Amino acid sequence: MITQEKLYIIVKSCEDKKGIDIKVLDIQGMTSIADYFVVVSGNSSTQVDALAREIDEKLSEKGEGPQNLEGKNSSRWIILDFGDIIVHVFHKDEREYYNLERLWEENQDPQEEE
Repeated sequence: MITQEKLYIIVKSCEDKKGIDIKVLDIQGMTSIADYFVVVSGNSSTQVDALAREIDEKLSEKGEGPQNLEGKNSSRWIILDFGDIIVHVFHKDEREYYNLERLWEENQDPQEEE
């Protein structure tokens, strides 16, 4: 499955479970760990868990289950690693605290912004 198809399924899964502030960050050329980060938040630990479970189930149905899954026990920040895409499912408080988007946006090439 190509990356864009996976991104579509991930974003759709987040929308279906009422994920908050869904962002797709293109990190190609900035790191070798992945091509994209998807960042989404939930209002509660239950919603965070539901978001992660929905993403996992929908991609696993297509034979694209995560290579790694971290944080499932706490349901505050769950990371699903699909190789080319890493999904960060945050509780809204954790997302605000870590501000992951800011870290990656600050590392954008300044010439790209001109």
